Amino acid sequence: MNFKDLNIITPILKAVNNAGYTKATEIQYQTIPHILNGSDVIGCAQTGTGKTASFAIPILQLLDKKPVEKKAIRTLILTPTRELAIQISENFEIYGTYLTLKHLAIFGGVPQGKQIAALNKGVDILIATPGRLLDLMAQGVIKLTQIEILVLDEADRMLDMGFVNDVKKILTKVPVKRQTLFFSATMPAEIRKFSQTILSNPKEINVTPVSSTAQTIKQSVYFVEKAEKLDLLIHILKDQTINRSLVFARTKHGADKLVKKLLKSGIHAAAIHGNKSQNARQKALDDFKSSKIRVLIATDIAARGIDIDELPHVINYELPNVPETYVHRIGRTGRAGYEGVAVSFCDTDEKKDLKNIQKLIGFNMPIVQQSI
Repeated sequence: MNFKDLNIITPILKAVNNAGYTKATEIQYQTIPHILNGSDVIGCAQTGTGKTASFAIPILQLLDKKPVEKKAIRTLILTPTRELAIQISENFEIYGTYLTLKHLAIFGGVPQGKQIAALNKGVDILIATPGRLLDLMAQGVIKLTQIEILVLDEADRMLDMGFVNDVKKILTKVPVKRQTLFFSATMPAEIRKFSQTILSNPKEINVTPVSSTAQTIKQSVYFVEKAEKLDLLIHILKDQTINRSLVFARTKHGADKLVKKLLKSGIHAAAIHGNKSQNARQKALDDFKSSKIRVLIATDIAARGIDIDELPHVINYELPNVPETYVHRIGRTGRAGYEGVAVSFCDTDEKKDLKNIQKLIGFNMPIVQQSI
């Protein structure tokens, strides 16, 4: 189903289209209508299935439809890790481009000063890890009395990581009358039991995680230490028979750093990620599609909008720590009957990630002996 068939308002639809998305994933087309109708939702879906957009898009629409005079936190999204909080924030940045709603991610491990300053300016949507949220609530910086929508994301990980008591404390501070969205990759008995205590007559959606890779993709792995990855990348990209290569980095900063190093080596490249303006992202994508540049460095969230039928080559400069993300990454090549090549770099710290990926896809990738 196309996004335009989901009754999404024009500003959000424009942002979605600008990001390069046209078709909704299964979790999105099943979930968005229920959330827009005001229903509680329980969704069982892995990271990598488009889950974040399935709640971010309708939340933005519901809040935009009912503006308030005084700024207050109207939506709270609880998530277990800093990385997930940042990723969710990036999604809201993309889909809320043409709206006036403000969002903020808060998490521990960093000074709280900037987070408090941003909160004091007024925030509509707060994305938070439980520990930092409770700290700021205890200091009187955050009040949750105006919450209209509560989201628990990656609920199984949140409870596995020992946040259950923190979450229960937070739940006592939000209004009883609210819309609650509960997402979890797995649904064991204790998670289901917990969900039933916070949801009201929920719509349940289950999405089977993606697990297979196309047979048209030739996959391989290099065992290479982190310090040697750049030399190996340059060596591979010097092969002029590779007319275009999409390279995945884990972070926006890492993607920009890689572009600078490749340019110094005479390889024209551009980066595409959430911190780039829409014009810069579109120019990089257009230049890549027209082969003005041979190499595009992307983060996972930005790469979701890349849809090129004849993309021959994907390189995982850094392996993702979510196995399903690997399947989505290399699925950019080997489309429409064309053959593709997917190369992965694996350093010592990533061996566990590789093991999880190979378990998901059901086979061990051939190992390439490097010779630079």
